[in-house]
Amino acid sequence: MRTFSPKQSDITRAWLEVDATGMTLGRLATEVAARLRGKHKVIFSPHVDTGDHIIIVNADKIALDAKKGAQKRYYRHSGYPGGLTSRTYTELLETKPAEMVRISVRGMLPHNTLGRQMLSKLKVYAGPEHPHIAQNPTKIDFPQARKGS
Repeated sequence: MRTFSPKQSDITRAWLEVDATGMTLGRLATEVAARLRGKHKVIFSPHVDTGDHIIIVNADKIALDAKKGAQKRYYRHSGYPGGLTSRTYTELLETKPAEMVRISVRGMLPHNTLGRQMLSKLKVYAGPEHPHIAQNPTKIDFPQARKGS
């Protein structure tokens, strides 16, 4: 039996919209990363991007544990000596909530060209509005990612 490898003509991409209000950051990121990779599809293959486009709205209303928000830090380096800067996740949630969600999802995707291609299908917005109305996104919910579930 020959191994099936999906072709571009076999791949159909849906547009999905997720409301992040009250969701836990890590649980939301794992679900979104799996959808971006296409692991929920029958034609999934690890070397082909078969995933869907995902729009995340209300990233500023994501739930963070109080202790984790104060202690967990996000680091970045400018590339120059002494150029390491860090911020707590609470500070990041106040200033750039969309970036915080994008970074979390990025860490769960492959760290190569394929992962960067998958990440380009992720659109994150801090508020409830987004400019992708013309794509008619289907609203989906991840109940296991809700805080208190």
